[in-house]
Amino acid sequence: MEGVSLNPEGLLAHATAWTLVLFRVAGVFVAAPVLTSVMVPARYKALAAAMLACCAYPMIPGVGPVVIEDLPRALVSVLGEFFVGLAIGAIAGLPLLMMELAGTLAGTTMGLGLARVFNPESDIDTDIVGQLLFFVAAGVYVALGGLEAVFAGLVGTFERVPPGAVAGVGPAGAGSVLAVFVGVLTSGTEVALRVAAPIVGIVFLLLIVMGVLGKTIPQLNAMTVGFSLQLLAGLAMLAFGLSAMREPIEQGVAAGLEAALSWASALGGAG
Repeated sequence: MEGVSLNPEGLLAHATAWTLVLFRVAGVFVAAPVLTSVMVPARYKALAAAMLACCAYPMIPGVGPVVIEDLPRALVSVLGEFFVGLAIGAIAGLPLLMMELAGTLAGTTMGLGLARVFNPESDIDTDIVGQLLFFVAAGVYVALGGLEAVFAGLVGTFERVPPGAVAGVGPAGAGSVLAVFVGVLTSGTEVALRVAAPIVGIVFLLLIVMGVLGKTIPQLNAMTVGFSLQLLAGLAMLAFGLSAMREPIEQGVAAGLEAALSWASALGGAG
């Protein structure tokens, strides 16, 4: 077009900055709950990440062209950006995995260790009770606005750490995410034990009762009857306790989101 001049070097610098934004967004799509589902085709995830990067790039305050002079620094910058998004998604999604752990513990105690089903969310075979609690936690995650909070926190990281500046954050940023991850893992394990404790407790008491009956009434086939009773008792406790499980599940998911956003907001001061 006449009268309009394009600067190839300027466009390349903007393309470099946008690519760094894209890799930070792509890290969230690799680890964040719901977004990692294999039911969503990979090309759709890639397109959504590119669209989100296009939307976020103009909104970043003070963003400008980024010039990377050598290939090693470019690789470090790309990996650093990807690590930030990956860390945010992993920290936010850890409580959901802890709920699946609680269901696996409860299901194994009930005698459902061999009753495994295919989980289309993760493309693996999982415990049936674990899958149930995982989807309950995923519903709580979506109801609490988890996806919106993760994306808002991700965009907020660009204000503290602009594209291309992750390499200068220093080892404190990488070390802090490990501390946050361990903290979320500890609290998530506590929530998982709280969720599974009623089922494990009722089955344990039932096993004691069946052991006493087996000693006092030798004619009773305690093993066969006990297996059926512990399965029924565990399912009944699970059905009656779902409403009570809402509070610890909500607390665990909220704690994971808060930890991810807190780490993301403090990332700029980690260097």
